[in-house]
Amino acid sequence: MRGTFTNLSRLLLASAVGVLGAAALTFVLDPLQLFRPSRLVSPFYSDETRMQNAGLIRSQSFDTAFIGSSLAIHFRQSDIDRALGVQSLKLAMTGSNSRQQGFVLEHAIGRGARRVIWEMDDWIFVDAPDIDADPYLSADLYRGTTKGIASYLFGAAMAKESLFAVVRSIPPLRQSLTAAAPFLPVKFALSDVDDIYALPRDFDLARAYNAQRTFAAFAYITDPVRSRFLGEGYGYDAMVRHLERDAVGLISRHPDVTFDIYFPPYSILQFVAMREASPATLKIVYDFTALIAQRLTQLPNVRLHDFRAIREVTHDLGNYGDVIHHSPAVDAKVLAWLASGEYVVDPKTPLTSLDALKAQVEAYRINQP
Repeated sequence: MRGTFTNLSRLLLASAVGVLGAAALTFVLDPLQLFRPSRLVSPFYSDETRMQNAGLIRSQSFDTAFIGSSLAIHFRQSDIDRALGVQSLKLAMTGSNSRQQGFVLEHAIGRGARRVIWEMDDWIFVDAPDIDADPYLSADLYRGTTKGIASYLFGAAMAKESLFAVVRSIPPLRQSLTAAAPFLPVKFALSDVDDIYALPRDFDLARAYNAQRTFAAFAYITDPVRSRFLGEGYGYDAMVRHLERDAVGLISRHPDVTFDIYFPPYSILQFVAMREASPATLKIVYDFTALIAQRLTQLPNVRLHDFRAIREVTHDLGNYGDVIHHSPAVDAKVLAWLASGEYVVDPKTPLTSLDALKAQVEAYRINQP
């Protein structure tokens, strides 16, 4: 019996030493750079932006936060910096809602962002869980609570990432493992922060963005079997509450921060799809974005830019990979428009650009090639 207890004690001791050793390795290597910028090994980054952003906010130098959903995900920080003369931190998250974006922005502002560039569309304000009930974003990791730090230090996934960072730093293995990292089952595979969720520089843009793909997406979402999804999550009253909480509330709390907010240049087919298959949803979009324009343009630290009615872009369906996601060529135009202020909404006439969009949508006729 004594031998059994001795063996059990040794097993528990060995397990405790193993767990503490793994936690110590994660603390020292800190793959997320949550405690300090990486010094012992070369830094690597992850495309899992809801997690990675927590480390970026703490480890990077920046004066401008750039945020949005998948429509903002492929921008490169270097392009933002060059076009706007800022030191930016890209915090865009695919499929993110206003609650997530507002929460992340609050932390970025707390770490020094004096300007925010915010890609804002109606969809982000659909109903979503409170941040502490959100299964996709660890609020405690951003807050640095005991729970958040413990989950980071004692997580097996982070121990694996830390061990891989050590192996990858060995000189004879560095080059080959760095090149192979994107194809291995590791999270931190990007050696340059500029590459986080950016398209590869040799990406075949013509194949991914063309009118055929855009029309195919239009046909898909307007098919009667699926068209009901065009209105999924759209509830005007709930969206208004989220606008006030996540956008207006955040902006009002930080009067010393400049907010450049823009409505992205969806293809005209996004609105035509609603016109054809879900007119009730289109009315909500019109009414809600009218409210956004009226509310935000009255805030002294906001410049609202509306790119939805720029027909030379939005009617050129070769610019899109579906009905909303535009090519990097349009990314560059967005940055140029933000820099010039050409499409800033006049607070005295906040609905002018929306009225132009309505007229275009009403007049548009579908001529599929």
